[in-house]
Amino acid sequence: MPENNSVHFRSSTVKIPQFLPIHHHRHHRPLFADLHLSISSAINNSKHSLTQFISSINTHPLINKLITPKFSHTFHTLHSRKQPPLLCSASLALTKADEEGGELTQSSKSHSVSRNDDERVLISEVLVRNKDGEELERKDLEEEAIAALKRCRPNSALTMREVQEDVHRIIGSGYFCSCMPVAVDTRDGIRLVFQVEPNQEFQGLICEGANVLPTKFVEDKFRDGYGKIVNIRRLDEVINSINGWYMERGLFGLVSGVEILSGGILRLQVSEAEVNNISIRFLNKTGEPTTGKTRPETILRQLNTKKGQVYSMLQAKRDVDTLLAMGIMEDVSIVPQPAGDSGKVDLTINAVERVSGGISAGGGISSGITSGPLAGLIGSCAVYHRNLFGRNQKINLSLERGQIDSIFRINYTDPWIEGDDKRTSRTIMIQNSRTPGTLVHGPHGNQPNNSSPTITRVTSGIEYSRPFRPKWSGTAGLIFQRAGARDDKGDPMIRDFHNCPLTASGNNHDDMLLAKVESVYTGSSDPSSSLFVVTMEQGLPVWSEWLVFNRVTGRARKGLVIGPARFNLSLSGGHVVGNFPPHEAFPIGGTNSVRGYEEGDIGSGRSYGVGCGEISFPLVGPVEGVMFADYGTDLGSGSTVPGDPAGPRSKPGSGYGYGVGVRVASPLGPLRLEYAFSDKGKGRFHFGVGQRN
Repeated sequence: MPENNSVHFRSSTVKIPQFLPIHHHRHHRPLFADLHLSISSAINNSKHSLTQFISSINTHPLINKLITPKFSHTFHTLHSRKQPPLLCSASLALTKADEEGGELTQSSKSHSVSRNDDERVLISEVLVRNKDGEELERKDLEEEAIAALKRCRPNSALTMREVQEDVHRIIGSGYFCSCMPVAVDTRDGIRLVFQVEPNQEFQGLICEGANVLPTKFVEDKFRDGYGKIVNIRRLDEVINSINGWYMERGLFGLVSGVEILSGGILRLQVSEAEVNNISIRFLNKTGEPTTGKTRPETILRQLNTKKGQVYSMLQAKRDVDTLLAMGIMEDVSIVPQPAGDSGKVDLTINAVERVSGGISAGGGISSGITSGPLAGLIGSCAVYHRNLFGRNQKINLSLERGQIDSIFRINYTDPWIEGDDKRTSRTIMIQNSRTPGTLVHGPHGNQPNNSSPTITRVTSGIEYSRPFRPKWSGTAGLIFQRAGARDDKGDPMIRDFHNCPLTASGNNHDDMLLAKVESVYTGSSDPSSSLFVVTMEQGLPVWSEWLVFNRVTGRARKGLVIGPARFNLSLSGGHVVGNFPPHEAFPIGGTNSVRGYEEGDIGSGRSYGVGCGEISFPLVGPVEGVMFADYGTDLGSGSTVPGDPAGPRSKPGSGYGYGVGVRVASPLGPLRLEYAFSDKGKGRFHFGVGQRN
C-alpha cells in the first residue's frame, strides 16, 4: 500500500466540539409519510459519549474501587446533554407527502396514499440509485444496498413501516450516509427507488486531543481502509478498539467525536482527562476530617501520578499501594472528581493515619542453638516511632534475649532523603550482640558443652539504598565491627577447646571496617516468585591491625506453580578471600541450610554451596504440606579456614537431607514444622518461622 501522507495528529486540551449537522435538501414528492432518522440512531453502537464511557467503566471491578458513586454521577450530569450525531454530515430522510393534495403524480396516473402505517401499497419494481436518480458508478455498493433489503422486493405489498425498516438496513450496512425512498408510477405499477448517497472514500485522518494514544496504534487501525469507502460499522469497531486501549490501561480517555470532512478526510476527536489538582484530606477512623501529622509533601512525592498527566486508574492503585507501604497509613483512597467543565479531574487523597509510636513484643528461634528446638527460643521487645517530624522517618530501639543470645539495637531510617529524586534511603545502626559460637566452634565428641564460646560483636554502620531499575535495588554502606569470643564466665577467649584460634589477629578481639555493596532483584512478595541477591564486603586497611578480606555471597530462588502444587528451587553460595575471623566461616547444616543435620554439623568453610528443592501443596485452610531435599558442601575449603575448626570436629564437608513437613500461615510468616533424615540415616525435627534464607 502506498505511504499515506494524509494522516496527521494534533494534541490539544480536552474539548468536545459541537459539530453542526449538514442538511441535505430534496425536491422529491414522496409516497410515504415523514420518516426521518439519523445514523446515530440507526446504529446505536456507533455513538460514543463520555456518559457511555463512564457507564461502561463503572462495571470494571478495579475502577469500582477507585471511582466513587458521587464522581460517576457528577460525570454523568456533565455529559448527559444531547450529543450531535456521530457523523454530522450524514442524514437519513424519507420524502414527505404534499401537504395540500396528499397525492403524487409521476405520469398521467395518480395514486392516493393513506398515512396509515398498516395500509399496504403494491410495489412492482425495486431499484437502488444515487441521490440524482441515476445508476451508481460502483456496482459493488449497489449490491450491498440490495443485499441489505429484506422486505422491499418486486411484486410485494408494503407498508410504510416495512419500507422504513429496509431504510434502516441500508444505512445499517455502513456504506451510505443518506437514503431516500421515492415512489415512481410506471406503466407496470409503482417502482420503489432507494436514492442513496455513499460515504466518501477515506483519504486521510486528523486525530485531535490524543496526547498519550500511540500514533502507530491509530495508523495501524485505519491503514486497511485507506482509499476505500468509509464503512460506519468498521469505523465503530475502530472506535471501540481505541476506547478499549484506554480502558485496558485504566486511562480516562475515549473517542468523543468523529466527522467526515470534504475530500474524504476523517477527523477523530479524542478526549483525555488530565489531572488538574491533587489535595490531601486526613480522616479519623470514623471517616471524619481531622488534622494529620504527616507533611503533605511527604505523601505527594510518593505519587507517580502528577499534575498534567492523563489520569490512570491503574497508576492510582499502584500509588495507593505505595502509600500503604510507607507503614504510617491505616487506609488510603484516591477519589477523582471532575474539575468543573474543563474536562480535567481533581484528585483527593483520603488518608487515615496509624498510631505513630508504641511498644511491641514478640519472639523467635535462634539458629545457633543445637541442644534442641525449644532451647533456641528468644523473646524481644521494642520501642519505636515510625513517623518522626511528619517525614516518615523511623527510629527503633529493640532488645532480643534468649538463653545465650542477646541483641540490643538502635536503628534510624530515613526512607527517602529530602531533596533526592532517586528515592534514596539512609539507615544508621548501632548494635551490641552476643550469639553462640556453636555453628563453627561447637562441642563435638567428648568436648563439654560449657566449653563452647560466645561471640560478642559491637557494630555500627550507615547504609544507603535506592531502586535503580524495576524490581532491582542496590545498597552501599560502611560498617565497623569489633568481634571477639568469651567463655561461659564472660572472660575473653582466643582459642577453643581444640586449640583452634578464635580471632584472626591473635588478640582478644578483631577490628574491621567493611565496605558493603548489595544488589537485590525481587519478582514480587509471593514466595513462589523469583529472588536474586548478591552481596560483597571488603575489609578496608584503615589501621594496620584491622582485618583485610573480601567476602562475596549470593542466593537465588525460583518458583513454579503446577496446578495446586508449587515447586521452589533455591541456591546459595559464597567465598572469602583474605584474613578473616574463623567464627565468620560459612556454617553448613541446619534448619535454614541442610535439614536432617544439626546447625553447622556438615562443615564450616571458606567457600560453600547449598541447594534445596521443595514441593508444597495445600491441605486444609492455611495449612499446607511440603516435601523437600537439601544438599550442601564446603567445596573442600574446610581446612583453609584459620585453625581448621572443622577438622578436629570430624565434619564431613558435604551431605544431604530429605523429609516432609507442614506449614501454617501466620502474621509472622509461615510456621514451619519439618522432619528430615540425613544421609547418615538419622532423623530430627526442625522448627522455623518465616521463609528459608
